[in-house]
Amino acid sequence: MGGMTATTPARRVLLAAPRGYCAGVDRAVIAVEKALEQYGSPIYVRHEIVHNKYVVQTLEKKGAIFVEETAEVPEGSIVMFSAHGVAPVVHEEAAERKLATIDATCPLVTKVHKEAVRFANEDYDILLIGHDGHEEVIGTSGEAPEHITLVDGPEDVANVSVRDESKVVWLSQTTLSVDETMETVDALKTKFPQLISPPSDDICYATQNRQIAVKQMGAEADLVIVVGSKNSSNSVRLVEVALGAGARDAHLVDYASEIEEAWLDGVSTVGVTSGASVPEVLVEGVLEWLSQRGFEDVEIVKAAEESITFSLPKELRRDLRAEAAELSGK
Repeated sequence: MGGMTATTPARRVLLAAPRGYCAGVDRAVIAVEKALEQYGSPIYVRHEIVHNKYVVQTLEKKGAIFVEETAEVPEGSIVMFSAHGVAPVVHEEAAERKLATIDATCPLVTKVHKEAVRFANEDYDILLIGHDGHEEVIGTSGEAPEHITLVDGPEDVANVSVRDESKVVWLSQTTLSVDETMETVDALKTKFPQLISPPSDDICYATQNRQIAVKQMGAEADLVIVVGSKNSSNSVRLVEVALGAGARDAHLVDYASEIEEAWLDGVSTVGVTSGASVPEVLVEGVLEWLSQRGFEDVEIVKAAEESITFSLPKELRRDLRAEAAELSGK
């Protein structure tokens, strides 16, 4: 046995940077906390503010109430819209129910909504690349339902038809795989040679940066652990990107307790990253779990610098409780 140590590769962790919170998530989470401080509970939030189990549970403990539909919010209350954005009809529903609203939609999602409205006004057919049923896609589609066709990946392109091939544009969900999206775009361009692209790429900076870091890491890692929730699109994509980059194995976990010991069999290099809605405390839990099993050496794999911040929703600068009472005539 004595000679074994010489050939056993050193155990190490590659930690991706950037990882975790993006500017839009940071803003949305702080918006809920600020609203609770300013107006007291309950603050109703339509859909999960961001797609992360831990964040949602933490905010619930502070007094946020998460609902699926606007109809579940009592009249004269304050409702917040999640970072993923909502269709115009949701704003109308809120007005009908006399709700004061705080819109925590990520500004980069709002940008895509505005593109959809502009191209619809110019009577374009809009091919929206995204995942069927994802909240962001529902919100963007709702801006111009009669103009928008969803394209869910390259294999969906064969089913797409348009009214006029000279007036077609593509847009996309902000949290997709960059490579797969470009594959879809290439297939669409082959089918519709006059297809035009959005003024700037819709996939957000944070999604792209986290994928670039995972690509660099995945090539060297035997195992990649992505911290994130199963309904988080950008987190799920990080697992796919890791495997595509050459990682032997990759898993998505919400917490360190979900890691299985068996994943470490024959593993000397573990890559760790987290989705854009994941607080750093959860990553620290994973690093701690790994260090207890001999993975103490942590190297940062840095793909980009991020310094973007967004100002809080403007509604937080007004007195919404007074506004809610006034709306409902209380």
